[in-house]
Amino acid sequence: MLAIKLMRTGAKKRPSYRIVVKEKQSKRDGAYLENLGTYDPTRDPAEIKLKAERVRYWIEKGAQPTDTVRRLIKASAKTQAATAEA
Repeated sequence: MLAIKLMRTGAKKRPSYRIVVKEKQSKRDGAYLENLGTYDPTRDPAEIKLKAERVRYWIEKGAQPTDTVRRLIKASAKTQAATAEA
């Protein structure tokens, strides 16, 4: 079973994350199938970069996002919608 998860990168006490597709049972920082974007919570406001069409593709293929990633996808969609209106 596939999952869309966060993979931690960055230095100690300075986290940043990759949003990746990987096997649900694999280790947090183990091998992954595809990198879908990044999340940097240390910026103000937090910076989310996502490849929306690839996220949709993997969800259609059966990959399940974790709760945190689901929240990030919604936040990214709101930001893109606001940018498109402006």
